[in-house]
Amino acid sequence: MELIFGGFQNVEQIVESAIQEDVDVIGLSIHSGAHFAYTQQVIDLLKERGVLDDVMILVGGIVPAKDFPKLKEMGVANIYGPGSMTSDIVEFIKTHVKK
Repeated sequence: MELIFGGFQNVEQIVESAIQEDVDVIGLSIHSGAHFAYTQQVIDLLKERGVLDDVMILVGGIVPAKDFPKLKEMGVANIYGPGSMTSDIVEFIKTHVKK
């Protein structure tokens, strides 16, 4: 498994990097409270570029548990809040990405 840390990028940069690197997973770390808007923008741009079905999206950060269901309805595979264990995230990816 290879990890590419993109740093602090805007939505267009995230999607372009994901396409160029042919990633299987995009992990968004959102601490601003804008998790719905930011995630939807990424999903919309992935869809526009024709690669949404090829990429699993994970969201982490300061996301209230009450918002998890809506994020999953939007197409997010899983959400990780404060205190989430890295090993749990890795296991989820290994279980759901087959390559």
